Amino acid sequence: MTSWFLLLSRWPLGALHALGAALGWLVFLASPTYRRRFLDHAAQAGYRFAQVRAAVAHAGRMVAELPRLWFGRPVPVRWDGAEHIEAALAAGRGLLFLTPHLGCFEVTAQAYAARFAPVHGPITVLFRPARQAALREVVARSRAREGLAAAPATLAGVKQLLKALRAGHAVGLLPDQVPPQGLGVWAPFFGRPAYTMTLAARLARQSGAALLLAWGERLPRAAGYVVHVEPFNAPLSEDATQAAVQINAAMETLIRCCPEQYLWAYARYKTPREELRHDDA
Repeated sequence: MTSWFLLLSRWPLGALHALGAALGWLVFLASPTYRRRFLDHAAQAGYRFAQVRAAVAHAGRMVAELPRLWFGRPVPVRWDGAEHIEAALAAGRGLLFLTPHLGCFEVTAQAYAARFAPVHGPITVLFRPARQAALREVVARSRAREGLAAAPATLAGVKQLLKALRAGHAVGLLPDQVPPQGLGVWAPFFGRPAYTMTLAARLARQSGAALLLAWGERLPRAAGYVVHVEPFNAPLSEDATQAAVQINAAMETLIRCCPEQYLWAYARYKTPREELRHDDA
């Protein structure tokens, strides 16, 4: 698996995006379950297929670009809103980035690591190890990058995130990712109850970190990416459910900025799975 990723990492970004677009449509047409979920979730948010059909290809591009992002030469990245990061760092505060499954969420952490980590320390991202052994090796190698640290989705990983924030470093989370049973609350997402993590709000309260919204826009014709950053303007509620409502609303606003790059087929409304809450790091 690693050798395939290394081979693909040498491909031009445009070629990977072309391959990914074809794969995205192949999966959409071949899988009734995937297609139904995509259409149902888009309709739940008020979009007709014609409005979000480009998301079919973007889902494939998201996968196909990973070899280049993980193992290849740096890709072109521009910033929109970097001043919000600079202001928080100047105040000595940690940074908690909230990013939905929108655009290229992998590039947001990499862009921060390249620009800010040399002076302000690494960004730590939460990850769940892949179930396939071959893919676990690839992901582990991809995370071994300068300026980028990885925290497993365990108690030890959560402690690692909190420690990073209290040290004034940055942390990245995908708050629209469904957490295990007992680690979230039910809150509306595009008007439908979705099990939503409480971790983001807990980390923000316990660390006093600046809360920022970020997402990586994939530019046309493989021209690179734009990392958009904006502050989370409203104070988070002390109530866990109300804080989840606020965070989901913020994610909805970001997604509506570019619905054609959202991962509509992600199983956002699934029933959370049970998981032993022990430290297995």
